[in-house]
Amino acid sequence: MRKLVHLSIKGLVQGVGFRALVELEAGMRGLGGWVRNRRDGSVEAVVFGDEHKVDGLIEACRKGPPSSRVVSVDVRDADPAALNLRPAGEKFAALPTV
Repeated sequence: MRKLVHLSIKGLVQGVGFRALVELEAGMRGLGGWVRNRRDGSVEAVVFGDEHKVDGLIEACRKGPPSSRVVSVDVRDADPAALNLRPAGEKFAALPTV
């Protein structure tokens, strides 16, 4: 079964390699979507793919990179149109801060 989720990750998650971790985990799992920093200090991501693989990426986000301190990971269903924020031809992308 396929799964499409929107993640909002809060805590010490910027300036610690969090987006790079999400990109790496998504690539290793063959997932589509994007990740970006938000001006409020959080990181958000939209992730699409096999349910088991998406769940694995969510668990990786709960842990974060070694220098991060994850306080919460909010997971909710995502609107499929959110995938359109990726640049054309990219399966998974890091987007500019919003």
